Amino acid sequence: MAAGSPLCPRYHHAVELLGRRWAGAIIRLLLSGPARYNQLRAGIPEISDRMLAERLKELELEGLVMRTVIPEPPIGVEYALTEKGRALEAPVTAIGKWAERWLRAPEPGRRSRVKSRK
Repeated sequence: MAAGSPLCPRYHHAVELLGRRWAGAIIRLLLSGPARYNQLRAGIPEISDRMLAERLKELELEGLVMRTVIPEPPIGVEYALTEKGRALEAPVTAIGKWAERWLRAPEPGRRSRVKSRK
């Protein structure tokens, strides 16, 4: 794409969706297999309940995540990637490899320096 060329709307939508705070982390965790809400919450200690619920709903509406109610006691909800969500495995792996090569690990106990806009 040449400088000054218009940005592809599909690309822009994908980057905005996956670039939302915690969306990539949720997808990364679900690439390991289905998980219940509390498992996802434990896998991302810094995320709030409200934010996790919001991101899961967004990813579900985009067709990346499937929500399944498990009726047996204890009644719960399980989240899994759809085929569309699992198709993100190669890009997510590539970002992980890029991060290992080019980014420093955050200091323990400190949040990422990347700020999100509200």
